[in-house]
Amino acid sequence: MTADGTPGADRTPGTDRTPGTDRAPGLRVERDKATGVAVVTLDRERKHNAIDLATAAELAAVWREFRYEDEVRAIVLTGAGQAAFCTGIDRGVEVPQPSSPYSVDDPLVAIGPKANDLWKPVIAAVNGMACGGAFYLLGESEFIISSASATYFDPHTSYGMVSAYEAIYMAQRMPFGEAARISLMGTAERLSARRAYEIGLVSELAEPGELLPAALRAAETLAGFPTEAVQGTVRSLWAAKQAALHQALAQAPGLIALGNLPPERQAELFAGRRGPGPEPRVR
Repeated sequence: MTADGTPGADRTPGTDRTPGTDRAPGLRVERDKATGVAVVTLDRERKHNAIDLATAAELAAVWREFRYEDEVRAIVLTGAGQAAFCTGIDRGVEVPQPSSPYSVDDPLVAIGPKANDLWKPVIAAVNGMACGGAFYLLGESEFIISSASATYFDPHTSYGMVSAYEAIYMAQRMPFGEAARISLMGTAERLSARRAYEIGLVSELAEPGELLPAALRAAETLAGFPTEAVQGTVRSLWAAKQAALHQALAQAPGLIALGNLPPERQAELFAGRRGPGPEPRVR
């Protein structure tokens, strides 16, 4: 672990932690056989850990692999560096779309653990910005531990896009008014870690250097319990809301197809953000 609390080359004495492996450019996975905890790190720090197509595919693959790895009993998901946990889809990615208004190909739809039938507990350790498509991952984590300096926002509406999947996931994790506000206010506002904790989106706050250790403590506790009971409890918790979630997500492609501006207009709005403008309000 490095001095800033991120996985690194130096290892805690007495552990049997495999070195971080590059699944694809942008994803690192470490497994600690002694504790039963794996750490999955989005590792595109220069891109604010935005997800490209290769990273999206590898995320899906690693969740499915964990289903067969009995030595992995709990997972911590985090981002490299301090600036960002994840900023969603990489804006440089081009995703061809079918001409039918009833179909949308979403490159992030399968990046979460539940989308890949993984019922081992996943704890999100959020460092820095978490925005847009990051909510696919946060929405399918059991709980979130946040750096005190992290911020949360959803930029979709500012750039002429419908927040569908993201809004649906957040509506299940926070009071409706807060989910509506973060989904609608775009880049004008950011939710502070303190406010996210107050409304229940975040379960614990940690100083930046203590974020990963805090997440590992929780994950190691869960990994130390009988895994059948833990996985059954995870599955039970999701059963309480999964029917409504599936129904809502089924509406997302049509809403996106109807409400999104054409890609060239989105690009114009996105490019315009580089000019001078008001700083987002942090609340």
